Amino acid sequence: MLHSFLLFCVRQSCSLHHPSTRNQFHLQLMAAGNLTRETKFVLLGLSEAPELQLILFGLFLFMYLITVLGNLLIILAVSSDSHLHTPMYFFLSNLSLVDIGFTSTTIPKMLLNIQTQSKAITYEGCITQMYFFILFVGLDNFLLTIMAYDRFVAICHPLHYTVIMNPGLCGRMVLVSWIISALNSLLQCLMVLRLSFCPGLEIPHFFCEVNQVTQLACSDTFLNNMVIYFVTVLLGCGPLAGILYSYSKIVSSIWAIQSAQGKYKAFSTCASHLSVVSLFYGTSLGVYLSSAGTHSSHSTATASVMYTVVTPMLNPFIYSLRNRDIKGALKRFFGMSGKIGTIILNQKM
Repeated sequence: MLHSFLLFCVRQSCSLHHPSTRNQFHLQLMAAGNLTRETKFVLLGLSEAPELQLILFGLFLFMYLITVLGNLLIILAVSSDSHLHTPMYFFLSNLSLVDIGFTSTTIPKMLLNIQTQSKAITYEGCITQMYFFILFVGLDNFLLTIMAYDRFVAICHPLHYTVIMNPGLCGRMVLVSWIISALNSLLQCLMVLRLSFCPGLEIPHFFCEVNQVTQLACSDTFLNNMVIYFVTVLLGCGPLAGILYSYSKIVSSIWAIQSAQGKYKAFSTCASHLSVVSLFYGTSLGVYLSSAGTHSSHSTATASVMYTVVTPMLNPFIYSLRNRDIKGALKRFFGMSGKIGTIILNQKM
C-alpha cells in the first residue's frame, strides 16, 4: 500500500511538470480568479415584497437618522462640558462614535438598494462592508468590557479610582481595542479573499455578513469556519467573561453596603451600562441561537436588525434619560448655542 501511494505521488508530480498540464492548471487558477473579481453579490434584504419596500425605506431611514442624531448629541455633550471629561464619559463618547460607524456600514447601502431597486453589491464593496462591520462589532464588544471595568474600579476601589483610571490608561485601552479589532477584521477579510466565488450569488441578508458570504464560496471553507469559530470564542466570549466577572464583584460590593440609599446610588451608576450590555449581548446571542435552531436565513436577517440597528439607536436614550449629567450638559450646550445665534443675528441687524 505504501509503495502504491508513493508511486501515485510521483506520477502526480511528473504530470504537473509536464508543460501542457502545468498550463492547464494555471489557466484554471486564472479563470477562478477572474470569476471572483467579476462577482457581484445580490443582497436579498429583509423582504422581496414590492409593497413593503417603501415602508422599509421610511422605517430604516427614520431609525438611522435617530441613531446618528442621538449619538452625535452624546459626543457633543461630552466634548463641550468640562464636567464630563471623566473616564466613564470618555468611553461613552467613543461608544457613540462606534455606533454611528456601525449603522453607517449597513443601513445606507440598504436604503440605496431600495431606492434604486437594485440589490447588487460588487465583490470589492462586499469585502469593504464586511471589514468595517467586523471592525465596529469588535469595538462595541471591547468598549462595553472597558466600561464594565471602569464601573468595577469606581465601586470596588473608589479611593484609588483616579489613580487607576488615569488618562494614559484610558487612552491605551481604547487604542488597543482599535488595534485588535482592526487586525481581527483584516484577518477575516483576508480569509474571505482566498475563497473563489461564481457570479450572481444571492446573500439572504441586508448586508455582507461573513458567515453568509463564506457559505456561498465554491472552494473549501473549512479553514475559514475554524477561524470564525476560534475568533468568536476568543474575542466574543473573552470580553463577555470579563463583564460577568466585573459585575459579580460589583454586586458583592453593593451587597456589602449597609444603607439602602448607598446601595441605590451605587447601582444607579451601573444601570445604564448594564442595560446596554444586556441589550447588545442578548440580541446578538438571540440571533445566533435562533439561526442555529430555525436554519432560516430570512428570519436570521430580520433578527439581526435588533443588534445592528435597534441597539445603537437605543443607546443614547438609555444613557441620557437616566443621566442628569448628560441632560444638564445638553441643556447648557443648546443654551450656549442659542445665545451665540442671538448675538450673530443682532450683529447682522
